[in-house]
Amino acid sequence: MSKIEKVLATGKTHTTLSSTGTTSRGHKGNLDIELSSPGSVTPAHVFTGVQPHPKAEQLFAGAWSACYIAAVGLAAQQAKVSLPADTAVDIEVDLGQTGAAYFLQARLTLRVPGLSHEVATELAHNADAICPYSKATRGNIDVSINVQTA
Repeated sequence: MSKIEKVLATGKTHTTLSSTGTTSRGHKGNLDIELSSPGSVTPAHVFTGVQPHPKAEQLFAGAWSACYIAAVGLAAQQAKVSLPADTAVDIEVDLGQTGAAYFLQARLTLRVPGLSHEVATELAHNADAICPYSKATRGNIDVSINVQTA
């Protein structure tokens, strides 16, 4: 895997769990999406783009973060861990260049205030093993996983 020498663009999302579903908010409010799991009737999918239009990296980060936060929920359920109400995932996807070649890289941050760092780290890595987006990128792009518990 090649390292990016120059970042050209970054897509950022902040995704939260809520009692009505999952919400993904783009960096600077460029993209807000209400999401639901397959088979769920609530909430309805809502996709709102605000000028300027979101970048492809932001759309990818939004889809990945929605999948990843669902995987965090599954990992927590399997571990019999109650997630805090303000659980969130921030994902940043960079488009970059090394020489003439273009690459992606990503940073995932799981925010679980009040959980022990050890438990949160285990959940973050278990969710990474469950999430299809994480599986698709594994070995293909540089990805770092971070955990914040405060």
